[in-house]
Amino acid sequence: MSMTTKVGADVERTGTSNDIWMVRRSTRRHRPWPLFFIGVLAILTLGTYVHLTHSGTRRVVKIPKDEEVIKARCENLKSIPDPPPEFRSRSSSDRFVPGTRATLIKNATVWTGNNAGKEVVKGDILIDQGLIKVFGDKVDLKSESLNELSVDIIDTEGGWITPGIVDLHSHLGVMSVPKLSGAGDGNSRKGIAQPWLRSIDGLNTRDDAYKLSIAGGLTTALVLPGSANDIGGQAFVIKLRPTKERSPTSMVVEPPFTLNSTDQIDLHACGENPRRVYGNSRMDNIWAFREIYDKARQIKESQDAFCTRALEDDWEGLGAFPEELQYEALVDVLRGRVKVQVHCYETVDLDDIVRLTNEFKFSIAAFHHAHETYLVPDLLKKAYGDTPASAIFATNARYKRESYRGSEFAPRILADNGLPVVMKSDHPVLNSRYLLYEAQQAHYYGLPDNLALASVTSVPAEMMGMDHRIGFIRTGYDADLVLWDSHPLALGATPRQVFIDGIPQFDSAYEPPTLKPEAFQNLPETPDFDKEAEDAVKYEGLQPLEPEKSVVGTVIFANVSSLTTRASGGIVVNVFEASSDAESGILVTRAGKVVCAGMQEACSRFLSESDAVIVDLKGGAIAPGLVSFGSNLGLEEIQGEVSTKDGVAPNPLDKDVPSILGEGPLIRAADGLQFATRHAYLGYRAGVTLGVSSPSHNGFLSGLSVAFGLGSAHKLEAGALVQDVAAVHVSIGHAVASGSVSTQIAALRRLLLDPPSGDAEKWFEEVAVGQRTLVVHAESADVIATLLQLKKEVEDSTGEIIQLTIAGGSEAHLLAAELAEADVGVITVPSRPFPDTWERRRILPGPPITKDSAISLLLAHNVTVGIGIEEPWSARNTRFDVAWAALEASGEISKTQALALASTNLEKLLGLDVDPEWSDLVATERSDLLDFESKVVGVIAPRKGVVDLF
Repeated sequence: MSMTTKVGADVERTGTSNDIWMVRRSTRRHRPWPLFFIGVLAILTLGTYVHLTHSGTRRVVKIPKDEEVIKARCENLKSIPDPPPEFRSRSSSDRFVPGTRATLIKNATVWTGNNAGKEVVKGDILIDQGLIKVFGDKVDLKSESLNELSVDIIDTEGGWITPGIVDLHSHLGVMSVPKLSGAGDGNSRKGIAQPWLRSIDGLNTRDDAYKLSIAGGLTTALVLPGSANDIGGQAFVIKLRPTKERSPTSMVVEPPFTLNSTDQIDLHACGENPRRVYGNSRMDNIWAFREIYDKARQIKESQDAFCTRALEDDWEGLGAFPEELQYEALVDVLRGRVKVQVHCYETVDLDDIVRLTNEFKFSIAAFHHAHETYLVPDLLKKAYGDTPASAIFATNARYKRESYRGSEFAPRILADNGLPVVMKSDHPVLNSRYLLYEAQQAHYYGLPDNLALASVTSVPAEMMGMDHRIGFIRTGYDADLVLWDSHPLALGATPRQVFIDGIPQFDSAYEPPTLKPEAFQNLPETPDFDKEAEDAVKYEGLQPLEPEKSVVGTVIFANVSSLTTRASGGIVVNVFEASSDAESGILVTRAGKVVCAGMQEACSRFLSESDAVIVDLKGGAIAPGLVSFGSNLGLEEIQGEVSTKDGVAPNPLDKDVPSILGEGPLIRAADGLQFATRHAYLGYRAGVTLGVSSPSHNGFLSGLSVAFGLGSAHKLEAGALVQDVAAVHVSIGHAVASGSVSTQIAALRRLLLDPPSGDAEKWFEEVAVGQRTLVVHAESADVIATLLQLKKEVEDSTGEIIQLTIAGGSEAHLLAAELAEADVGVITVPSRPFPDTWERRRILPGPPITKDSAISLLLAHNVTVGIGIEEPWSARNTRFDVAWAALEASGEISKTQALALASTNLEKLLGLDVDPEWSDLVATERSDLLDFESKVVGVIAPRKGVVDLF
């Protein structure tokens, strides 16, 4: 059917119902007949024709069949992604799983995230259809047309509930565990800037970490591509629960109608990572940014020009919509339709990116890692659009040059300057199961409690563009909730239940942790770190860490609530404990040695000494100094900088061992010690006074470990070198670069039964007759079982008992009884296991997944257990690791047993000969060493002959 429609003064539509043409009047006059033939030719070739009218010539242009689609697309370019109006009143979640029962959570203490995170209310929460349906003082099921029999009811007994934990920086699924070939899809090496790549295309739904992270309360994660490129690609928001479909797409929150859309998140990176991968300078990298953004700008301008004409019905010669699939993500960045996340550490890089945003007019959601943002808050405020958040670690820093000025006070300093703070995991760099622990540490160092909880819930939800449905407890929001066994900012807070889309993640066979005592239900009171925070800014992250004062004379610690010390026999004992707030103890030292300890009247005569330094602990405590083992502490300053490290010991199973070392060389860690490292001093300030390190190695034989004082300035200082040779260390496993496991076992058998002449002969003969401890780093239960057999084989041959310790021990709990029978101890490294390799996959995860932790189970079998760390930066957190181990044991581990995990037990397991009289003591203010409210204020150091005060 033919049709003609008047459109405007000089425009008509004419044609058939299947073909629409636009007729535009020409202002020029032409001879009619030649133009007629030209028109016919145009119809045959270009699909246009010319029609002669009395008023002159009118040109007829074909309108695209998908005109309305094109116009809709052009109109859509103006819109900013936002949920449709009906989303606010939805009655069921798009992620609801039919058959899911409604749940009524009663008598809860609820942190809602509202009112800047300051709202805490008591009440009930009804969740149904995947949503928070009702939230209030008391929920009446009848008024909600629900039968009590169709609703699961949970009485929380006043327990804390928060929104599900949200991780703004994760590589779950793209850097999956256990690490296996073909399972890592985090980075591409195909180009420096690749905005067209998408993390969902590499998302592994079989990652063992999903379940573990849920067990820490994590419900939502932004899965980023890696940071090897200037632009690594597009990130996707996922929920961690398993789906019936079992596909990556089914895990994505609000997937675009077609996954070719880019209403997602783009990851940019600056600084060392792309420089290292591509060998570029910062100038190269920023030029790459500018070049690709200029390309995107040109495409955007072409699209805008096209749409201006299309929306005015000016189709003549317009052609197709200008687009290039590779660049659509960056074009949408320029349109404000994509959240931009930038991996960026240093001020120079932050400045580069801020200038880039202003040059090309786009906003940044957050700077990630961002170790120096706390030093330049005003710079961040100059970024185009909204001020970016800083997504940071709490204490993980100094692992490369860019992070060397990182500070534990960064979250509070950023907040003080009005900048949004996000705590993130960078999973699997940090196990995202413990993302809440990052917020707890940030709070300990001064971030206000409302902002600390918001940093892992509402703020990351906002920065990933999902705050309309997650991150808060509000009616109509997704039913992603966590019920905790204590205040969420209390150390060791553990989920009793986790809901994702209203679905409980622990089944009916699960036995939830019980509510912790009342003391753990209250917000921890944080110590006073005002001066330290000021110094962090004053010294640009490199404030002095040496003791502020080292006192040789008399130091009196007053108002001591308890004294715990080492005793002979390698045990920790409680000397005294105040029975009430009105009662307090006193401890007096001279030249770093205790001369009097007890209730105040017992040592009151010392109070009259005029030159005595009196330290008021305000109800604090004194405990044994802790020991750190398992990392390269004392052997490196910056993990990623070769010039700051001792280096790697040669592998004697390789053919390339330098001949000058002779046969069977054993490297001594004592020869490569570095003192006064920031990691050592920070550990010392946190109550870790002794470090034990073995030589860094990649092979079977490490060498001889050393015990050293963390508070010493150099090796020749008194108390610096505690034991120049501690234990002999080897590693056995599939991850060791020394051939097969059976080859490594054969080498160890030879060293124990028939050592080659040279250095190895001396030390392994001592091991074989029980005069020197052998520490074997092994993870697999199969390897550990073989070691137990080898121990018996050698003992049967020599008639002597070998002192064997297993370090690592991820699967040691499977052999708890056998280890106890063989009198073999275990140093768990790390203290909370993670199945990052095949040999570590059979972990005992502990509450809430299992009743027992590996530590509590081993101790229950009378195995001597110590705890260790993997990286030097975490030495400072040893006291919290010890406390956490005790909390996971539900009261089955006493305070003295807990302290022994990182003191006397470690000393025994590492072959240290420590005289209790010369052992360090640590003084804490306001509470004891294991409490999240205490602050270390001094170290009583008899080997140094001083008391170091901070």
